[in-house]
Amino acid sequence: MFSFLSVARRHRAGLSSSTVLVSIATFGAAPATAQQSASPDLLPPVEVDPPRKPAAPKPALPRGAQTPRARASQPAATQSAAAQANAQLVVSPTGIATPAAHVANAITVVTAKDIATQQFRSVPDILAAIPGLNVVQTGGAGGQSSVFTRGTNANHTKILIDGIDVGDVTNANGAFDFAHLLTSDIQQFEVLRGPQSGLYGSDAIGGVISVITRKGDGPARATASIETGTYQTFNQSAGVSGSQDNVNYAMNVAHLHAGDIPVTPQQLLPAGQKAIGNAYDNVTASTKFGVDLNEAWSLNSVMRYTDATLLFTGDGSFPSVPNAAQSTHAVRQFATREEAVWSLLDGRIKNYFGINYVNNRTSDLTAGNPLAAISTGERIKYDWHAVTELAPHNNFIVGLEQQTDRLQTTGLTAENGNRAGFVEVQTNFAQRMFLVASLRNDINDQFGSHGTYRIAPAVILPVTETKLKASYGTGFKAPTLSQLYQDFPAFNFFANPNLKPEQSTGYDAGFEQPLFDDRIRLGATYFHNSITDLINSNVTFTSYANVGLATTEGTESFVTAHLTDRLSLRADYTFTRAVDATTGLQLLRRPKEKWSATAVWTPLDPLTVSATLLRVSDWRDVSRDGMTSGLVAPGYTVVNLRADYAVSGQVKLFGRVDNLFNRHYQNPTGFLAPGLGVFGGIRMASFGME
Repeated sequence: MFSFLSVARRHRAGLSSSTVLVSIATFGAAPATAQQSASPDLLPPVEVDPPRKPAAPKPALPRGAQTPRARASQPAATQSAAAQANAQLVVSPTGIATPAAHVANAITVVTAKDIATQQFRSVPDILAAIPGLNVVQTGGAGGQSSVFTRGTNANHTKILIDGIDVGDVTNANGAFDFAHLLTSDIQQFEVLRGPQSGLYGSDAIGGVISVITRKGDGPARATASIETGTYQTFNQSAGVSGSQDNVNYAMNVAHLHAGDIPVTPQQLLPAGQKAIGNAYDNVTASTKFGVDLNEAWSLNSVMRYTDATLLFTGDGSFPSVPNAAQSTHAVRQFATREEAVWSLLDGRIKNYFGINYVNNRTSDLTAGNPLAAISTGERIKYDWHAVTELAPHNNFIVGLEQQTDRLQTTGLTAENGNRAGFVEVQTNFAQRMFLVASLRNDINDQFGSHGTYRIAPAVILPVTETKLKASYGTGFKAPTLSQLYQDFPAFNFFANPNLKPEQSTGYDAGFEQPLFDDRIRLGATYFHNSITDLINSNVTFTSYANVGLATTEGTESFVTAHLTDRLSLRADYTFTRAVDATTGLQLLRRPKEKWSATAVWTPLDPLTVSATLLRVSDWRDVSRDGMTSGLVAPGYTVVNLRADYAVSGQVKLFGRVDNLFNRHYQNPTGFLAPGLGVFGGIRMASFGME
């Protein structure tokens, strides 16, 4: 029978805590977001419409012939800046593919090549070293993973997979558990920092994380990999992708397995009780298809299904101690987007019509409990948005959305709807001055209308090529279905249907400076967020109330250096001050400082080696059972090594060492992080080995 205070649910929900208090382990949902295309084209040149064959000069030239002419007429300095920008396209800042140098927002991009080189297996691996983020995971593979962006809450970051909002309706506050998101089919991974509700709606107070999966292109390409190593690791993946005439396709399946992962500290166990390591198994399958029916109409389809099971040690009895038997947490996730694209006026206007559907089913079986607690969450969204090219590189975007979230769990069936409209203007003046401004209004069935906005200018100075950038915006986080409707009378705790959204105002400003023909680039950004109406327990601990205030601010600095054609370096430093504005105390699990440095060296054409150092400072935490607060968790330093060797154009051997010096630390308190791990395997491709 489902217990509101069951230890297993409490420990899994505890990481997605509110700003001041560890959240109650209930379930929630979030309203609609702005929609990216399901299948963006990330290959330069940047075009709103598909490339067309060049045409001979005549009164009305095809767009594909116009754009190269416009670029050719640019001054030499602008040509260089544009060529550099086209090397990296991003989607999340504006919703359409845009050169990264043309956006003002702080964004980090991880490509498929980066994922292969660093041998990331799940998304928490990617996020660990990204500036502005703190990742908290209860143990190794499969342990609940929460991400705090710029000091905001774990449920203040929007997560999109191919444009689909996959925030978890079954989770207490709608936050997404990154632990179950594998990397084998990812083409590009974007971390957009700063308030983004002006385009994306609820949840985007801290930022947006956008995952774009692989899109088929060119001749059929088959890939496969297999890996084994420490902690009974046995991972495999296989995929096929390509395009033929007017059809593109990509299919992928991945399996990740780990066993006997030490998680429970020995000092927490009763005398004579042995620790039982966690075991995790994840199978994820994904597809992406597209077809151009004619010059005006295209269809896109993406689907993703994950089946994951974690065996872990929960806590029981009073005072709380780790159980002698394991509990089981099972997750079934399905997400799909079906999209039709209608192009008008030679592609200068593109209309996107989409249907999104997300289904999350969680099952938690606590040790000694014969019945599992099962929750099912659904999200369905209908959306339309149009991209109009006013002039080359200048776009006007308008969109409408309607979304319904449903939750079904023991003793509760609830739903909530949201309608939204938004407009965005994207301008580019002479490839030097850039501006993105967006305005959005959400009308929620429960709390009514809520407006947000964002403005983000940037300029690239002549001669020095210095990029100055800034952004200012507002954000909000809607109350969840659980907070609105789920009562627990046995514990004298009740929902509050009168909750208001959490709200925020945030800004940042910074610069980027290229040196030595951009072989060296450095930059820094200052950020500040003020968050009000945070949803916490009321003073009598009998319900929820909008009582919290928080302030987060800090700096993100970086330097990249291509020392030679074979050796590159990147270093990042983040300072974060995140405090409860009512008490002045540092917020839980927000370390003040984080350093990271990565070196990639190719001593021989077929051989690539890399090393990453990550240092995280002390942070304020609570005990594993949540009964002791104000703990100071010690920081940690880890070093990871990677190497791969191309035996041929179709076969590559790889190996990695995690936590080289076997550093023992807990993150969060009460949960051991994995120690030394050694892994190796083989990767194969019919051609185009990454």
